[in-house]
Amino acid sequence: MASTSDIRNGLCIEFNNDIYSVVEFQHVKPGKGAAFVRTKLKSLTTGRVLDNTFPSGHKIDVVRVERRQFQFLYKEEDFYHFMNNETFEQTAILENLLDNPGLLKEGENVEILFDSAKEIPLTCEMPANVELEITYTEPGVKGDTATNTLKAATVETGAEIRVPLFVNIGDKVKVDTKTSAYVERVKS
Repeated sequence: MASTSDIRNGLCIEFNNDIYSVVEFQHVKPGKGAAFVRTKLKSLTTGRVLDNTFPSGHKIDVVRVERRQFQFLYKEEDFYHFMNNETFEQTAILENLLDNPGLLKEGENVEILFDSAKEIPLTCEMPANVELEITYTEPGVKGDTATNTLKAATVETGAEIRVPLFVNIGDKVKVDTKTSAYVERVKS
């Protein structure tokens, strides 16, 4: 058992019969009344985010999680198959546990959070950025670079992202996995 003074970003707790990760927190000590902790919690099973306020000193159940490195192998129906980089055992994870599965290419390394007591996967965290090759995009018009205009492009995984007009087929780009946004063109 822990208390609200132990709350920090990334802490996994059991709350309302579900496992949540603390996304944001703020200790508040108003001039009048008791102190409290305002939190933003993300469910590791459904992905839903909720706001909750705990009174100061409230007891919370901390869930012990382990982060393990896995390599993405292939997708089969709704399951994504991964291999543990140390033991070479394979694990299948449902698509809804992944943040942005459309940007995941074969051979990519990810971190999977496991509930260490039950040995079940909770969520899969992709790297912050991935490098992908553009397989299709409309050609940019010469001289049309005065604005920050973006065009649709398809990457090697089949996902569609928005890129600047100067990006062409065959270019490698860095993509933010949280927002699917173009970051920069990768020099070859």
